[in-house]
Formats: sequence, C-alpha cells, structure tokens
Amino acid sequence: MNNNEKENEKFFNLKRTIDAATSQVNQDTIQKYGSAAKEHIVAYSGVDNEHGRVLTRSLKSVAKSKVNPKYAQQNLKQQAGFSAEIVETSRENAEHIIQGKETRIIRTDDLGRVNDPLYDHVEIDSSGNIITGSGSQMKFVGKNPSDCLDKLMSSKFQKYRDNDVSYNVSSDFYDGIQNEIDQRVNKLETQMQSAKKRGDMALARKHQNKIDELYKVKRNMKKSRVSNAEALEARVSPKLFTAKEIHNVSHRAGMEGAKSGAIVGGGIATIQNIVDVVRGKKDFDEAVVDISKTTAFSAGTGYVMTYGSTALKACMQNSSTTLIRSLSKTNMPAAIVTTAVSSIKSIGQYFSGEISGTECLETIGKTGAATVSSMAYGAVGQMLIPIPVAGAIVGSMIGYTLSSLCYSNLMNALNRAKLAKEERIRVERECTEAIKAIRVYRKEMNKYMDAYLNDYRTAFNNAFQDIKTALSIGDIDGCIDGFNQITRKLGGDVEFNNMEEFDKRMKDSSPFIL
Repeated sequence: MNNNEKENEKFFNLKRTIDAATSQVNQDTIQKYGSAAKEHIVAYSGVDNEHGRVLTRSLKSVAKSKVNPKYAQQNLKQQAGFSAEIVETSRENAEHIIQGKETRIIRTDDLGRVNDPLYDHVEIDSSGNIITGSGSQMKFVGKNPSDCLDKLMSSKFQKYRDNDVSYNVSSDFYDGIQNEIDQRVNKLETQMQSAKKRGDMALARKHQNKIDELYKVKRNMKKSRVSNAEALEARVSPKLFTAKEIHNVSHRAGMEGAKSGAIVGGGIATIQNIVDVVRGKKDFDEAVVDISKTTAFSAGTGYVMTYGSTALKACMQNSSTTLIRSLSKTNMPAAIVTTAVSSIKSIGQYFSGEISGTECLETIGKTGAATVSSMAYGAVGQMLIPIPVAGAIVGSMIGYTLSSLCYSNLMNALNRAKLAKEERIRVERECTEAIKAIRVYRKEMNKYMDAYLNDYRTAFNNAFQDIKTALSIGDIDGCIDGFNQITRKLGGDVEFNNMEEFDKRMKDSSPFIL
C-alpha cells in the first residue's frame, strides 16, 4: 500500500468513525423526528399499527371519494375540507412530538363521535382523557377571506358563536379575515354613532350586537397549519403530498444532524490536526484548511444520514410487523442508513472497474460490520462517559478499530478456507501487535495532553490504570469507578457507582438523560 492509499484509508477510517459518532449523537433527534414523520404516514394510510388504531378517514380514502362532474369544484372543495382536518391533526401531533409535549390532537370522528355537532378536534392527555375546553372546529369555507367571514357570520354557524367554539381557518385566509373584521367593525361603529345621534337606539343596539359577534369570531378564530391549496393537494394527490410532509420533517431533522455532524467532525479533526502540528506533520495553515474541510464534509454527511434515518424510522415505526416496530426504537434505522452511505464508495469503485465484485462485497461487509459495531460501542461509550458527544466519539473509535480488525482477520481466514491452530496463533500474534499500536497512540496522546491538557493528565492516567486493574481481576465496580472518574473530571454527572446501582438503573423505566 503506497502513501496515497494509506492516506485514503486513513481518511475513510476517520470518516466512518465520525459517521458512527454522529449517528449516536443524533439518536434522540432521529427518534423524535422519526416519530413525528410517522404521523404523516398514519394520516395517509389511516392505520396506526403502533397503537392498534384505524381512522375513520384517511387521505387515501378521501381521495377515493366520488366526484359529480356537474359539481366537481364544489365536491372537491368539500372533500378537501376533510383532508384539511386530517392534515391538521398529523401536523399538530408531529409538532407536539418534536416539542416533547405528551398531549395529542384527535378528530372526534376517530373517537366514535361521528359528525359531532360542535367539534372536529379535541386534545387528549397521555392517558387518553379529553382535555376540557380543547374542542375546536375546522372551517375551510368561502372563495376568499370576505366570503369566508360572511359564512362564519351566517345563521348556519350561529351555534358555534353561541357556544363560544374556537375554530381554525385556512392559513391563507386568516390575515385577510382579520383585516376584514377590523374594517367591518370600523364601519359599524360609525353607523352606530350616527344612529345614536338620530336617536335610533334600536338600530344602534343592532349595530353593537354585530360588532360583538365580529369580535367573538375574531377572538375564537385560529390560524390553521394548512392552506386551501395544501388541502386541495392532499385531496387530489395524497401520496405525493405525504411524501412532501415526510421530506419536510426529515429535512428539519437533517439540519439538526448537520449541526451535530459539524461539532463531532470538527472536534475530531481539531484534535487530530493539533497532534499532527505538534509532531511536525502539518503546518498551522494546512491544519486549518483540513479542519474546515472535515467540518463541512461532516455537516453534509450528518444531514444525509439523519434525514435518511428519520424517514426510515417513520416507516419502520408504523410497520405491521411487531419486530420491525421494535427495531425502530433502537439505533437500527441509523445503522442501516450509515452503512448504506459508507458503502457508496465501494459500489462506485466496482462499477468503475477499480475493484472486483468479490472485493466490493468484502469492503461493504467490513464497512457494515465496522459501522454497526461503532454505533454499538458509541452507545456504550455515551452511557459510561455521559458527556454530550465525548462518550459517543470515544466509543465509536474503539468500536470501529476493534470491529475492523476482527472483520479483516475473519475475511482472511474465510478466503483461505481454514481455521487451523496455526491460524489462531497468528491471530493472537496480530492482536498483540494491535495492542502495541494502541500503546503508541496512547503515548502520542500523552504528548498532546502534556502540552494542552496537563490539568487532566493525572486524572485520566489514574482512571485508565484503575480500569486496567479492574478488568484484569474482574472487578466490575472498579471498572465503573474508573469511567466515573473520567466523567466527573469532564464535568458530567454519573448515573451509577457500582454494579448494583447499574442493575437498578437498567430496570428503571425512566430514560437516561445524557
């Protein structure tokens, strides 16, 4: 392997470590936004497999509604109103999930209250109880804001005004209706004053009643999350509309992933380049350029992986298969997407003729094994060293190094089709060499710590020594104590101090707060 190949291998090893660490750091984002995107899948299909519910209407079923050619526009307008109710529900619940709220919006039809006389939606708490005063109506009526207000003020909607019901109007009509109300109130107030001057108190009271009604409408009116155009699109092209909804949520997750990717990639690149500068391998300007490139690249990769993982998580979470739904709550979606992204280079090399099919499969296998192991170790590292980002990075680096070594040895053994005693001896010898390499790296890091982190060196060395001693004698409590020393030195709070507390923490249903 020439120097150029070594540099390329070094770069891709670094990239995979960053990818795995970024996926682990973004796990909460993927779970949160993935659950939010799942709401849009439920809105389209009408089936919530996770909670065992079937909706009375879905975007898919509304789109199958019959349309009378003579009244096509009116029919589509009415049906778009049903679609608006469904989209409003999915968007509102998606935002509740993203914001960490436990309450959910549900259509009264889906509660068994079909054609409820007052409400289209109610809000329920985490136990499924309806929150008092949360009921609301959806009113996607009228050709324009003025026409919509005329209908809202008509006798047909008197019952909503009498019961002080709040209602959502289309987002594109909301501001226009507000302005129309203000104009009508100003006109009525002028007319009322004129009536009073003429002594016509009955007419003045009539004007005042209209003003009161207008103010009531204004007070109870809310801006929907859906526009008329979106409601119509959801009615006419529900599948495309749902794809856009999932894209929008995944994009938001991707932007969060890009931020984390930049932090993780930039952090690792900074440490690596500082070491290279100290060792004289790079000058300062080269290091700055390399850090900038790695940070930008990591941000882009973080976006792609988090975007893809979010969309995949949403699909898995609403799967009809229990196992797949269970896997959606783990880091499996991220592992699949990360492995796919990491394998792109190998596939490209195969199609360009740079490597054979066998070499392509071997490389993809190594990438997959390394990525999944890195993410698993990243989770362990984050738990043992619960400092945001730091634990995941350390764990991912360990996982990638170990899994790559193991996979390479295994592939070599499979290629020769034998696992004789001599082979095991050779593997043990190579493991010994790997340990030597780890010691060299440890020595280099100590040099860096001497120059830049002298305050931490003693604490780290003591912790490493305690961990090493504990592992050699099988002292689990001592090993945990060693990791806790690192955690406390970095300013974190430990979750457990010994194996007994660890067992209790594992049985506790409350989540880890990292």
